[in-house]
Amino acid sequence: MDEGPPTQGARPGPSTPWQARVAERCAQVAAEGRWRRPRPFDASGPAGVLLDEGRRVVSFASNDYLGLTSHPDVAAAAAEALARWGTGSGASRLVTGSRPVHHQLEAALAEHAGCERAVVFPTGFAANLGVLSAFGEQGVHIFSDEYNHASIVDGARLARAEVTVYPHTDMDALAKLLADDAAPAIVVTDFVFSMDGDVSPVARLADLCRRHRALLVLDEAHAVLGPDPAPHLEGVDVLRVGTLSKTLGSLGGYVAGAAPFVELLENRARSYIFTTAPTPADTAAALAALGVLHSDAGTALRARLRALVDRIAPGHPSPIIPIVLGNEERALEASAALLERGLWVPAIRPPTVPVGTARLRVTLSAAHGDDDVDRLRQALAELEVPA
Repeated sequence: MDEGPPTQGARPGPSTPWQARVAERCAQVAAEGRWRRPRPFDASGPAGVLLDEGRRVVSFASNDYLGLTSHPDVAAAAAEALARWGTGSGASRLVTGSRPVHHQLEAALAEHAGCERAVVFPTGFAANLGVLSAFGEQGVHIFSDEYNHASIVDGARLARAEVTVYPHTDMDALAKLLADDAAPAIVVTDFVFSMDGDVSPVARLADLCRRHRALLVLDEAHAVLGPDPAPHLEGVDVLRVGTLSKTLGSLGGYVAGAAPFVELLENRARSYIFTTAPTPADTAAALAALGVLHSDAGTALRARLRALVDRIAPGHPSPIIPIVLGNEERALEASAALLERGLWVPAIRPPTVPVGTARLRVTLSAAHGDDDVDRLRQALAELEVPA
């Protein structure tokens, strides 16, 4: 899984400057022990076969938190859209790519978020790029949590605004930064952080943004178990960013907020304007999944996910459970030992996480069986890995 580049030694030495440069960069990654590659996983749900090994495993690495990728209503909605509108949208939303289902989903997402409007992007990554590049104009100051997702980091880099990274969830540091700067401010943060599974102090964040008249950009991609930030957002200019590919089991992203803010995005966000619209099938699947989420079945799925999380890490606020081992080699060895037991839990290493915090990243889904979770818990205990 982590061997060096497979092409090394399989072809003649580099003959152009760019070939030499690429070979050097590949060798550098391999020498650091950080070479990675995607692995074919034949699965619908958590269990499937790793085809490169022919090994049947249960994955504890998916973001399909409620198991909706395989829900019959979601699959049926995608199939119906496929039959009606075909495989692709054929153009960007502002040209001819906007199907009725896109507008239906946006209306449902606005209601879901308690906002006036919502706009759908092809991915959650594109949503953050669009928000920060559109609102982060020259003369604006972006304040970003140091553990924010890569899409936020890259969106801030694309913006023309000044960018300051504040210590993770340190509201005292953020308060001082906001007090010392008179520029129009954007505070951007994950709500649930993707590598640690911890939750931003949204009440304090909202209070700071309210007092300093800052725009709050809240990325709720992993917030399947809440808590609902809405009670804290009164009187705050806020854009709520979400994804369709995790809780809703489809593909895409969205931004919800006050109508003028969303309409500005539709006219200024390059990752919305200059890309083909999300496929009708993905969009219809997300709309159906949103219906499941707001039904009794959705309540039951969230309750089951909550119970499974408590079996591994009682009281942990999200289905992302980090097991920080520190040493990269130890994390890789633990991941390999779990795989031998048929449990796929990836080792997460720098640069994804800070040096010295290599970890196993366990993610749970309502689709996991009780026996699967018990096997994981027993294996972690046998390996003396503290969950």
